Amino acid sequence: MSDIAKDRMAPSPKKGGSMSSVSSHDFRQKELRGRIKDCESTVSYMDEPGQRDVASRLTAQMENTYQLGPSKHFPVVTVNHILRDVLTNYLQEEQYEPELCRQLTKTISEVIKAQVKDLMMPRYKLIVIVHIGQQNGQSILVGSRCLWNPKSDNFSSYVFRNSSLFALANVYAVYFE
Repeated sequence: MSDIAKDRMAPSPKKGGSMSSVSSHDFRQKELRGRIKDCESTVSYMDEPGQRDVASRLTAQMENTYQLGPSKHFPVVTVNHILRDVLTNYLQEEQYEPELCRQLTKTISEVIKAQVKDLMMPRYKLIVIVHIGQQNGQSILVGSRCLWNPKSDNFSSYVFRNSSLFALANVYAVYFE
């Protein structure tokens, strides 16, 4: 451990106190003149931050790995199976209701994100987007743009339909160098 980190970890004496904004002599003079009655404000101060602040500033210093590409690529086929299973389980018997679908999109996206994170892909940032709409003969066109590296970044998408609604789930995996 470096000397700087040891110095930060060592407990330091705190300097603190309070200072009156009006000295007792000035307060007595003003009280005698009748301008101020029973009024005094104090200001508290500390010279050094609290122990909690020091601990929050200490971060783990990580060494460079000099790894420019992923050791394990994004498993598109496995994520497609996850998307199909989650959307089918949650929406198979559902009818379209706007308020219910609003909650379902949040729930489904969290479930998908948790299951994809369980695949343990190191250094990938995951973005999960779920759209649910009413099936009324209309169409939807969803476009997304991102700055990415086609050698390491990828996505997975699945569309679910039943008699009342449709759902589109996208998972984007962007490698963080």
